[in-house]
Amino acid sequence: MSDDDAPRFDFPGAFDLSGEVAVVTGGSRGIGRAIAHGLAAAGADVAPVSRTAADVERVAGELADYGVETCVTTADVADQADVTDCFETVAGELGQPSVVVNNAGINPEAALGTPDRVDATGFDQVNDVNLRGAYACAHAAAEHLETTGGSLVNVASVGGLVGLPRQHPYVASKHGLVGLTRSLALDWAPAVRANCLAPGYVATELTADLTGNEELAASIRDRTPLDRFAEPKEVAAPAVFLASSAASYLTGATIAVDGGWTAR
Repeated sequence: MSDDDAPRFDFPGAFDLSGEVAVVTGGSRGIGRAIAHGLAAAGADVAPVSRTAADVERVAGELADYGVETCVTTADVADQADVTDCFETVAGELGQPSVVVNNAGINPEAALGTPDRVDATGFDQVNDVNLRGAYACAHAAAEHLETTGGSLVNVASVGGLVGLPRQHPYVASKHGLVGLTRSLALDWAPAVRANCLAPGYVATELTADLTGNEELAASIRDRTPLDRFAEPKEVAAPAVFLASSAASYLTGATIAVDGGWTAR
């Protein structure tokens, strides 16, 4: 290989998101909040979106400490008109979004249980947010991403790669999200990249019932080769990677951030 053919790397420059505008749904807590922080730390202007203005204002204040721009806008991802208005607000205040992270998701108690217990109402409730909501964001973001040549990151779950007992609506929604990511990648290439993260069990307020129950927590750790729950920032780092030019040849991919859960 000649000197002219030698690969040249620019690290950490390849992870620099300066000049990018990012939207993170479910961005006020847990994994979404950590991803919003990660994107801001990499230089992106970030809109952390959730349904509650006070929560968005709190996180937006945190992100301002990175010296980036942010805006306060809310949206219910299950409402297409609400989502479209949200993206127009971001475009007006920060510029056209070039990074979209679909992180909003639910797994309520009413949707947990055996098939005879969970009815269609519980199934629809989960899928309206986890799957249809992600598509609503992709639909609203399409023109912006195609203009900016951007990147979409869907946050699925190990439940999108394997089955999980008593979580049928959630597993169906996350499997659907993995499939949606692949389909979006085909339609949007080469202008826009679409990829997916599949986190394992992450220590957030949403999993407090698990981490607080030693028997359940121990069973999850036993199933996880790295023998612990993830921290939110450990999911945020791969999200920043997928949003950046360091992942320029990745599209339609799903990265399992699961401590080895799906390696078995």
